[in-house]
Amino acid sequence: MATTLDSRSKRRSRQNPILALIQKRSQKIIRPLIAIAAFLVIWQILCMSPDSNLPSPITVWQDTWNPLIINPFFDNGGTDKGLALQIFASLGRVAIGFSLSAIVGIGLGILIGTSPFLYDAVDPIFQVLRTVPPLAWLPIALAAFQQSNPSAIFVIFITAIWPIIINTTVGVQQIPQDYRNVARVLRLSRQKYFFKILFPAAVPYIFTGLRIGIGLSWLAIVAAEMLVGGVGIGFFIWDAYNSSATSEIILALIYVGVVGLVLDRMVGFIASKVVPEEQK
Repeated sequence: MATTLDSRSKRRSRQNPILALIQKRSQKIIRPLIAIAAFLVIWQILCMSPDSNLPSPITVWQDTWNPLIINPFFDNGGTDKGLALQIFASLGRVAIGFSLSAIVGIGLGILIGTSPFLYDAVDPIFQVLRTVPPLAWLPIALAAFQQSNPSAIFVIFITAIWPIIINTTVGVQQIPQDYRNVARVLRLSRQKYFFKILFPAAVPYIFTGLRIGIGLSWLAIVAAEMLVGGVGIGFFIWDAYNSSATSEIILALIYVGVVGLVLDRMVGFIASKVVPEEQK
């Protein structure tokens, strides 16, 4: 009898894989929904008074439904665009700046990690530069490029590159000595040593740096766009503040948070596919 019930449940799981997945992860879905609902209720209670300086969730919904929520892709020319287009403009800058920082950061990290002399020479400089706030680089970028768009991209680049360099350097330095000894015994060429030993061993550290870097990039672009202007979610928030449109600011902040979460999960997903299971 028990065997029959087990076989039936197995058949049901095979027939309803989506249902099985929902049942397996129901707690991870339900608990955040409960927390979000509780947060919205508390927010509504605290801000429902007419004397409140901040709008309630219902007010935000009513103020931004048309056109920001219902039509996020509208384009009336200039900077008067929907939130989706504002987000895409910011993501375009992040994609360029972060890609450049990843290429340069990984390359420099590997080079510094394999050279003790170079590490001792540049580590103090990097430790000083990485503590400089992102927006402090903006006047330098504007003076150098004379344009807002490349200046914003440079701010992203200089913000994201430090965690990538540092984590990549640490990953190369943490390669076990046994691996190096095996490479010497087998007389591996530099190319084979790089692709067979050095890079695979450093990959977990590299993706840690990339994950930190993408988060910092998104933070930096929002702040930089507030100052340089143009189309972008940062400028949208600043323009809404100047127009006293608090509901639009809150909606934009929700967009910023969701996109930041998606970017982090994307890098994490890629890392889960690239990093070997034994190194996780």
